[in-house]
Amino acid sequence: MSSDDALSWTNWARTASATPRRRASPRDEAELGALVARAATDGMPVRAVGAGHSFTPAAVTDGLLLDLDRIGLVERIARGTGVPGEADADAILVTVGAGIRLHRLNEALAAAGLAMRNLGDIDRQSIAGAISTGTHGTGAGLGGLATQVRGVRVVGADGEVREATATQDPDLFEVSRLGLGVTGVLSAVTLEVVPAFLLRAQEEPWPLDRVLEGLGTPDDPDGLVGGNDHFEFYWFPHTRRALTKRNNRLSPDDEAVELERLRTTGPGPVARARTWVDEELLSNGAFELVNRLATAVPRVTPRLNAVSARALAPRTYVAPSHQVFVTSRRVRFREMEYAVPRERLVDVLSSIDGWLDRSGEHVPFPVEVRFAAPDDVWLSTAHGRETAYVAVHQYARLPHERYFDAVERIVAEVGGRPHWGKLHGLHADRFRELYPRFDDAVAVRDAADPDGVFANAYTDQVLGRAPGAAARG
Repeated sequence: MSSDDALSWTNWARTASATPRRRASPRDEAELGALVARAATDGMPVRAVGAGHSFTPAAVTDGLLLDLDRIGLVERIARGTGVPGEADADAILVTVGAGIRLHRLNEALAAAGLAMRNLGDIDRQSIAGAISTGTHGTGAGLGGLATQVRGVRVVGADGEVREATATQDPDLFEVSRLGLGVTGVLSAVTLEVVPAFLLRAQEEPWPLDRVLEGLGTPDDPDGLVGGNDHFEFYWFPHTRRALTKRNNRLSPDDEAVELERLRTTGPGPVARARTWVDEELLSNGAFELVNRLATAVPRVTPRLNAVSARALAPRTYVAPSHQVFVTSRRVRFREMEYAVPRERLVDVLSSIDGWLDRSGEHVPFPVEVRFAAPDDVWLSTAHGRETAYVAVHQYARLPHERYFDAVERIVAEVGGRPHWGKLHGLHADRFRELYPRFDDAVAVRDAADPDGVFANAYTDQVLGRAPGAAARG
């Protein structure tokens, strides 16, 4: 193996790669600080990498690439501040190393009788990567993972560790909890968590028109979005069919009954059937075969999508929240996701459907639609507005550019904001128009990293060229 092979890195989707001059996996925060300080002194840029699940080149560097997997333990679980009257006085706070993977975090929380309030549908990422790119789940009353962050520790270019919360260095806190790692390398994250809970999951194929008509407005508590704790759906392109997913918390009495059942008998046959459908038909084995056939014979794609949509049957099951939220993904794909104003969702989907009809483009992957509450995180895709997320995917063996470009033009008409960790073509000038606090975030970046140690080509693209960039070349 050549030295370049030993140093090289490629992300999960194979859309980004790097051959850094150095790679390191620090054992603790002190070693992390020393590595960062040495690289900065040597004039090297620094980036950190987790699971590599970002589709963008966010982690790419030709300097020092840091793997934080070894900084991945649960440090502390505690009740909040304990100060009467403070917002976090009774909150349950857990502090974890920034490199902990979400699935390990979920396991540790479950063992302590705790859970994340909401999660995305993949749990392979590190917590640092997930919050830094704006990972989110679904739920009209819930925000993304960054809204669950209550504190961070971040290592600056001098190797020193800075602590930040909403009340201690709040500007650094804002851009560190969601900011692509441009303020430094996260070494620890404090999250607000909740007592563990069960979800009743109802998965049911519906006509797409029924779904769209039933979504409800943001102030409608009885629509599909407002009337469920977590609602999402998957639309099969070239059809008028969708798979709906309604996940809701159980009442205390129902939860007690289900906990006893799960303890004594384990998951029932419906839950096991659900696992096969999600993991094989929609996400993995059989779905890989469907996509390979669509690649070999593109004209059969509409028929394949229709068959896939009709293969789904209604099912209901109960399981711990993190098991319901998360699905396994083994089929390799490309993804672009845009956050759009919730009230414009139907227009956006109609325009995508129309473009597919006119263009002749064949798309074997479902379009995923999720929802989030407005939040005040400066660079959150849901900042200040009721949000619907439209995620388009394409099988890795098929070209995605024409499809994604068309969708990007459609969402641009409604002020769409791209997921920071998924494919898109936007630059800083456009982000400045989309985010009211964009210039504030850039100012924090410039103050925290005046020499541009933590910048790369992608962060320069989306936030503007960093200080010290000229010296880096």
